[in-house]
Amino acid sequence: MAKVLGYTTMESPIGPLLLASTEKGLCYIEFADEEYGLDSLLRWCKKTFLGISPERNDAMNETAKTQLMEYFAGERKAFDIPTMLYGTPFQKTVWSELGNIPYGETRSYKDIALAIGASKAVRAIGGANNRNPIPVVIPCHRVIGSNGALVGYGGGLSIKEFLLSLENVPVSIQASPNPAVR
Repeated sequence: MAKVLGYTTMESPIGPLLLASTEKGLCYIEFADEEYGLDSLLRWCKKTFLGISPERNDAMNETAKTQLMEYFAGERKAFDIPTMLYGTPFQKTVWSELGNIPYGETRSYKDIALAIGASKAVRAIGGANNRNPIPVVIPCHRVIGSNGALVGYGGGLSIKEFLLSLENVPVSIQASPNPAVR
């Protein structure tokens, strides 16, 4: 069980981000400033039964912050920071598979389902994608509809479009049947 949950904030080309890490690694990113992000982090702590209160700790998140800035500057294509994921075994399996999507490429929800051997779990893949606690680092923005269209993203479609454009992926925004899917 984690003993410390340190958070920090940073400005980015997609707006303010709140990052949180335990002593074992990065565990949470929220598309928000400190005021809104801290409320969201507290709710997440309750849902994950983490049992600790977050405290401001810039040093615990310095590596993650640096690597995110390198990514946004186009200088980094993969993250190599320790992470600590809190979720169900199924969610962790999905998040692990998302991490296998190469920079500049996309996969559909069906592709992810097939890759993890759960061909009928496309909707559940969407749910796990939506609950990804560390977006950008775990690249849920690289998951698109089977028709090639961008579909919902927790940070908003404009952020998803920005991230894919940063990676030189051609994008097509169409209506999504499930706007809450990250």
